[in-house]
Amino acid sequence: MKHVHDGNAVVYCQAAYTTSNGKTAHGLVRRTLRYRVLSVIDATCAGQDAGSLLDGKHRDIPVVADIEEAVKVARHTGVPLTHLVVGLAPDGGRLAPDLRTDMLVAIRSGLHVDSGLHDFLGDDPELRRLAAQQGVTIRDVRRPPPLDGLHFFSGKIEQVESLVIAVLGTDSAVGKRTTAWMLVEAMKSAGICTELVGTGQTTWMQGARFGLVLDSLPNDFVAGEIEHAVWNAWQDSHPDVIVIEGQGSLMHPAYPGGFEILAAARPGAVIMQHAPARRDYDGFPGYPVAPLETQIRAVELISGAAVVAVTVNHEHLAPGHIANACRDITAATGLPAFDVVLRGAAPLVPIVRELMPAATTSTGRVKP
Repeated sequence: MKHVHDGNAVVYCQAAYTTSNGKTAHGLVRRTLRYRVLSVIDATCAGQDAGSLLDGKHRDIPVVADIEEAVKVARHTGVPLTHLVVGLAPDGGRLAPDLRTDMLVAIRSGLHVDSGLHDFLGDDPELRRLAAQQGVTIRDVRRPPPLDGLHFFSGKIEQVESLVIAVLGTDSAVGKRTTAWMLVEAMKSAGICTELVGTGQTTWMQGARFGLVLDSLPNDFVAGEIEHAVWNAWQDSHPDVIVIEGQGSLMHPAYPGGFEILAAARPGAVIMQHAPARRDYDGFPGYPVAPLETQIRAVELISGAAVVAVTVNHEHLAPGHIANACRDITAATGLPAFDVVLRGAAPLVPIVRELMPAATTSTGRVKP
């Protein structure tokens, strides 16, 4: 069945596309079922291809300097823009003054605006009034559902018979979402029915069928919403495997994500995403990343499930050093380790297939 996009989008990532604060834009350039991405806004690297900048793969998505140029380029190609999507993921998700000015420009240009910031654009009286005048919508992806629509943990996760794999990480902005998508695609290519459960605003923007925006929810309902999303994926298609996207990392000082995922999703096994060249946690110089072995032990102790592979983020590694880094990880942990961005996720398929379902215990978890 052909997917119907919400519209044709420019991804706004001014002054951040080549930084970790551009990770939402990176995800949308790599893949999205929700939009047709026509361009990316970042004046610092305008004139280049967004895909080539990201991972060396030309995707025919130009980087432009501003909204006016994005509109002009789209008109020239005969495919008019309909949406501006905020592709920034700054610390705290706050709205910078210059971004607000550009949102006014976008709305005056007749573009719908989708944002995953914590500062809700739809609550800004001027933006809201202008959007009404222009007949466009503002969608704040991180706006939580009404309390009466949220779920408390109930234990229905025990009904799920799929193998649940959590893709966690040793840091934030380390590639967990990318690896999760690539694993799902590789599993499907191998003929294994697999669903993704997203846990962040970017995955929603990419068109994931199941998920939640974890960091927008009242804490009492986070576990219940995780449980409900995994259960919903099970009820919908009874997949062989459900892959759940991780958030933050257990030991990150500002983003200690993963605890609720381990507790509520009850994963059968965990894949750990790791950037071996990082010394400090993302955004926090002076806070050293806890050793990979320590983080693996913490995950296994908390979850009772095994970490079965390490997927490597090759940032700051010379091409000739990536294979050595993977070998060093395997020597230290005894786990297979490889870079899915360079090699693809196909090597994960036999690892996951071996866990379905005979290798799991009566609790559905692979023993550490």
